[in-house]
Amino acid sequence: MNAVPADDPPVSPEAARVPDPVLPEPSPPMRPGSASAGWSRGVAALAVIGAVGSVTLWWQLDQIREQLARQTADSGSQAVEARAASKQAEELARETAAKLAVTDAKLAEVALQRSQLEELMQSLSRSRDENLVVDIESALRLAQQQSQLTGSVQPLMAALKSAEQRLAKVAQPRLAPLQRAVGRDIERIKASAVIDTPGLLMKLDELVRAVDALPLLNAVGVTPAKPPAPSAEAPSSWARAISMTWWERVLGDIWDDALSLIRVSRIDRPEASLLTPEQSYFVRENMKLRLLNARLGLMARQFEAVHADLAQAVADLSKYFDTQGRAGQSTLALAREVLAQSRQTELPRIDDTLAALTTAAAGR
Repeated sequence: MNAVPADDPPVSPEAARVPDPVLPEPSPPMRPGSASAGWSRGVAALAVIGAVGSVTLWWQLDQIREQLARQTADSGSQAVEARAASKQAEELARETAAKLAVTDAKLAEVALQRSQLEELMQSLSRSRDENLVVDIESALRLAQQQSQLTGSVQPLMAALKSAEQRLAKVAQPRLAPLQRAVGRDIERIKASAVIDTPGLLMKLDELVRAVDALPLLNAVGVTPAKPPAPSAEAPSSWARAISMTWWERVLGDIWDDALSLIRVSRIDRPEASLLTPEQSYFVRENMKLRLLNARLGLMARQFEAVHADLAQAVADLSKYFDTQGRAGQSTLALAREVLAQSRQTELPRIDDTLAALTTAAAGR
């Protein structure tokens, strides 16, 4: 409501002509009852709005509560299922742990058995190899002694070949150096020149037998000639013998006896021709004893004594025996051959094989 001042200034005529401004109509004054009614309506509207919001909120809360209840129930069931699954997993883990422990125990037992079997196989293989090495070494040493006693390399060669065959059958890599050493010794023995002792012994025996039948230079008489072969002139000679008189036959016999009593020959060594029958016997026996002594020396590997005895035997054979005939020449040639072959030779050694055997026996 607008208040008008009491004292206004005087209005001029020009100002009186200016129309007055249009003023808004004043609103009707509010009544006290209408204001309270508006407030009541506002409060009621607010109450309605609050009630509606409360109902809506309550409905939403109820929905949330139901959803939470469902989720809680679901979570509970899931928790129960999870506990059951965890219990099953725990039981399964226990069973798996128990099975794993049993498996580990069995695996440890199998590993122990395997190691024991490997050790047993290694010990068996090692013992077999050691027995093979010991057998080969004993056989080779025995063959070496036999070769030294007999002067022949045949026992040693046979033992080496047998050892090579046994090593080839075993085919053990650890024994390969031993097999190579045996092969080298075999080649060395084959390439070496060794005296043939058995052959020389046989030749000495033949010389002893030849000396018994060989005539000495002081032997008297002519070796009886072989009877002439029958020919076509035999009937005429018989006829001529029948036609001879008795005194002609007597004179012929006397002439033949005289020819047998007289012998004309050249004497280059008179000491051999002037031997008595007793001395001739001892010369022959001494020759045989010298040859037998050479035979014993050859078996004992005393080559110097063998060479001396054979040289003296060859000299006596040329001095006292008849070497002009076929038998004497063959006997003298045989004696000189034995003398040339009775040179001293060293038996080949098997040092490589013995060293390889020592290494194999030591297990290196």
